[in-house]
Amino acid sequence: MEWFENETLWVDFTEVLFSAGRADEARARVASSPLLRVPAAAAVLDLGCGPGAYAIPLAGRGAAVTGVDLSAALLKRAEAGAAEEGVELRLVRADMREFVEPDRFDLAISMYTSFGLFADHDDNMRVLRNVRASLKPGGRLLIDLYGKEILARDGGLPHVRDVEGGTLTVRGTILGDWERFRDDFILVRGDRARTAFVEHTLYSASELKAMLVEAGFTEVECFGGFDAEPFDNHARRLIVRGSRGSDTR
Repeated sequence: MEWFENETLWVDFTEVLFSAGRADEARARVASSPLLRVPAAAAVLDLGCGPGAYAIPLAGRGAAVTGVDLSAALLKRAEAGAAEEGVELRLVRADMREFVEPDRFDLAISMYTSFGLFADHDDNMRVLRNVRASLKPGGRLLIDLYGKEILARDGGLPHVRDVEGGTLTVRGTILGDWERFRDDFILVRGDRARTAFVEHTLYSASELKAMLVEAGFTEVECFGGFDAEPFDNHARRLIVRGSRGSDTR
């Protein structure tokens, strides 16, 4: 079993990984970011949607949103959140390496470093090719990552923070020759400690741009945040956008 297939992780650490603050942040970005602006009734694919942090506010602004995730627990949270907000979501439990719905979507998003989960480069390329096939001609893909340059600048020092009823310690480790990154979590509440980890591939801007071009995307560009600011030494995130173009390859 690969780490992301472990439902215990998503159940035990869901309030840590998907906090109310993160949901508020996503809602604010959907309301203001030019990168997330879509026409009413646009078909949007949220790949690795989790509990719907982006899917729900996008649906609230009139998009027809399909959320895809492998975790049944997270999809259940997304369903409950959508019902609470009075919006409709189409939720699909699927492995993103397998999910493809040709020519369906105007926009596909992959947020919070949910791209690059797989240690095999070919698996991550397969995801990109599936997304491209799932976009309509002219549709766009938007990937949001904690990029390699940002990690190198800011460092991956351990940190401790208070959470409801306890304390969370996070320790990051660079794996290989800056190829992958692992976060180990220790959550202590009372006399009980729980542990978990997540891993993802570390991409630089040039590496991820090259992958999108290899997968057939055009007009590939990088941004340093959701206000579409340049990807430079002040960047807060690595955001890469590419278009399917008008061909039907």
